Amino acid sequence: MAATAQSFVGTSQGRILIASGNAEFRRQIAMQAAGALGQAEEAVGGAHALAKLVQFPCDGVLLDRNLPDLDAEEVAQMIRQKYPRMEVQFVDSRTAEAEQDVRASENWEAAEEMREVKANVKCQEVRPSLPGMIGQSEAIQKAYELAKLVAGRETTVLLTGETGTGKEIVARAIHELSPRKKQAFVAVNCAAIPEALLEAELFGHVRGAFTGAVQSRLGRIHVAQGGTLFLDEVGELPLSMQAKLLRFLQNGEVQRLGSSDVYRVDVRVICATNMQLLGQVRAKQFREDLYYRLAVFPIDLPPLRERNGDIALLAEHFLREFCEEAGVGAKRLTPAALGALEQKRWNGNVRELQHVLERAFILSGNSNEVCAQHVQMGNEMGEVREV
Repeated sequence: MAATAQSFVGTSQGRILIASGNAEFRRQIAMQAAGALGQAEEAVGGAHALAKLVQFPCDGVLLDRNLPDLDAEEVAQMIRQKYPRMEVQFVDSRTAEAEQDVRASENWEAAEEMREVKANVKCQEVRPSLPGMIGQSEAIQKAYELAKLVAGRETTVLLTGETGTGKEIVARAIHELSPRKKQAFVAVNCAAIPEALLEAELFGHVRGAFTGAVQSRLGRIHVAQGGTLFLDEVGELPLSMQAKLLRFLQNGEVQRLGSSDVYRVDVRVICATNMQLLGQVRAKQFREDLYYRLAVFPIDLPPLRERNGDIALLAEHFLREFCEEAGVGAKRLTPAALGALEQKRWNGNVRELQHVLERAFILSGNSNEVCAQHVQMGNEMGEVREV
């Protein structure tokens, strides 16, 4: 039975989340609900709905009984466990026109109770995520909250965590939330540039500075003028380059290789590493003074195995992206496939999950489902490639 939008909020304005894999059905219900509710948000499936609730505090949820990814009853149970006072009701996209379905039942709670629910929504502290970020676990939300707090500052940030935990994504999100968001975000992978070329890459060079320097070139630091410089794998910097980076952080000046001219550059610096830099300091592999310059505001990103409940959200997100990129209809991740994903340890973290799902998506061919066999094959293909 569907719920009546008007009785959902009584006589006052509210907000509702509509979850259905049927876009036209969602649209029609949203149109019917808009007048009574004031604001309606849409989710394309169960996992998407769970993610939306982190970003979109609302008064209640309408769940299509025919969700494309998860069982609607299970989704409702998860919502009620996390938000005990939130009203959850069902609609059925197969049984009626959206307008008829919205008006079909008077099963919603009384207006007085719903007003109490709305008041409690504010007390549940459902925090919006960062741009591009997905996850509602306590572990990742703590990191996101720190990132949001520091985004508006000029403070140097050090992102730590295992490979594949999303450090560059968080760095980009900090940039997007900062006053520098309209300026450049320049990412440099310090581990991917040969030591002999690293100084020229970061600081630039003039023509003739070294063999092959046929023309002058600005360094990546200079290119980031006014914006954000992201130094990934900063722990891989050789000691000689660490000294030059420290000097830049101290005085904000850049001197191109082969030139005596000095330029002042205004950039915000964010660094990332999968190393234990203090251990590197003790081993004399990383300068202590540089470490304290970089680690003004450290943020540690948890591994995926510690992010309870986030695998389903991430999997649904990646699968939806792959479908959109390929121009195909929505695919459903079967419960067995989701179970297989949740049982894996994910040493490669979010990046590994994304790659396994991409292979599983391709292996699913024209099917509208990604099943456990596709996930298993995608995982095995990755293990063969990594040997």
